[in-house]
Amino acid sequence: MSGSSKKDLFQKSFSRRDALKLAGAGGIGLLLGVGGIKAGALGEGMLAPAVPADGAKGKVVPFYGEHQAGIITPMQDFICMGAFDLTAKNLGEVRELFTRWTEAAARMSQGQGAGDNNSSPLVPPDDTGEAEGLNPSRTTITFGLGASFFDERYGLSGQRPAALVDLPRFKGDALLSEWSGGDVAVQVCADDPQVAFHAIRNLIRIARGKAVLRWLQEGFQRTGAADPQGSTPRNLLGFKDGTNNPDVQDAAAAKEIVWTEGGDHPSWMTGGSYLVMRRIRMRIEVWDRTTLGEQEATFGRHRATGAPLGGRTEFEPLDLAKKDAAGKPMIPADSHVALANMEGKVKILRRGYSYSNGIDLKTGQLDAGLLFLCYNRDPREQFIPMQMRLAAADKLNEYIVHVGSGLYACLPGVKPGGYIGSTLF
Repeated sequence: MSGSSKKDLFQKSFSRRDALKLAGAGGIGLLLGVGGIKAGALGEGMLAPAVPADGAKGKVVPFYGEHQAGIITPMQDFICMGAFDLTAKNLGEVRELFTRWTEAAARMSQGQGAGDNNSSPLVPPDDTGEAEGLNPSRTTITFGLGASFFDERYGLSGQRPAALVDLPRFKGDALLSEWSGGDVAVQVCADDPQVAFHAIRNLIRIARGKAVLRWLQEGFQRTGAADPQGSTPRNLLGFKDGTNNPDVQDAAAAKEIVWTEGGDHPSWMTGGSYLVMRRIRMRIEVWDRTTLGEQEATFGRHRATGAPLGGRTEFEPLDLAKKDAAGKPMIPADSHVALANMEGKVKILRRGYSYSNGIDLKTGQLDAGLLFLCYNRDPREQFIPMQMRLAAADKLNEYIVHVGSGLYACLPGVKPGGYIGSTLF
C-alpha cells in the first residue's frame, strides 16, 4: 500500500489552524471533550512488564531528583500524552511557563491540586477539581523539547543537541502533521485515567497565552488489578510485548541505554534522555482474518506463551539458527523479533501504550493501535538504525502504519525550588 493511500485511511478531525482558533476562543476544553484530539516504531516489546503490587497503587513517585520521573519508573496503567506549540513572545515567558508547570507538576504528583486558590467565588479556581479526593496514583509528568524549540524564536538555536536530529522518513511512513512534532512534549502516566487527564488538562490551562496544544493521545495497558501477577502485557494484536525490555533498575544498564552524559551531548542534557514517539495504527480487521500460524510467523513468537518459535518459555534466549524438520529457520528472518533483536547489540527502553479512539468515520474500521514510546541515550545509535531495519523488511508492516512521529530531548531532573529546563534557559 502506498503512503498516500495509507494516509487516505485516516480522518483529519482538527487542523492545526482549527486548534489555534479554538485556543484563542477558550475552546481547548471543547477540543479535549471530543475524544479525538490526537497524538506513535513498533519495536519488539513496547510495553514494559513491570507492574506494581496492589499496595503501591496509591503511592507517590517523587517528582524531584537527578532524572525526571516517568522514564525508568515502572509503567503505570494509563497515559495521557500531548505536545505543545509555544506562542510565548520571548524566553522570559518560556521560563515563566516552565516555572509554573514545574510547580503544578510537583503538586499533582503528590495528589494535590495544581494550585491553592480554589475557594474564592470571585475567580476561577486554580485547579479543575476532577481529581479531588483521588490518590496520587503514582503520577509522573515528564517534559521533553522538540527540535522546533531550538529555532530562531528564543535565541537557543546554538544549544540544539546533535542527537536531536530530524528523524529520517522511514519506508512506509504515512505521517500526519497533526499527530507529529511539537515544541514541547509532556508525558503524563498514572494508575488512574482521570488522574492522568486531570494533570495534563491543568498544564493546558496554565499554558494559556504561552502555548497551545498540538496533539493529545490517551493510552492504556492491562491494569495491575486485571493481572496481579504482573505478567508481560499484550498489545492489541494479542501478543506479549515487552519480553526483551532491558532491566533499567540496574543503574549500569540505565546509564548505558537511557541517560545522556558526555560525548557530544551538551552539558545541559546530562542526566536527560531522548524520547521517541511513534503513533502506530494497527489494521486490526485484517489481522483478525489472519491465521494463527501466520500471526506467529509475523512476530516470531508463540502467541499463547510468548516463547520464541520452537521454544517453550517466554524468556528463553532467541535461537535464530534453529531449523525446523524441513531445514528452514524456526524463526523467520523477516519476523519482528528477528529484526528487532539487532544481534543483541542495540537496546532501547520501550514504554508504549495501546490506544483506541473509537472508529474511523471514513472507513468504519477501528482507529486503534500503539502509542510507541522509547527512551534512548542517543537515537542516532539506537532507535534510528533499529527502525530502519524494521521499516525495510518487518513482516509486521503489512498490519501497521506509522501515522505520527516525534523526537524530544527530555530534560534532566530538578531540585526543589528549581524548574524543569533550568539547565538550559
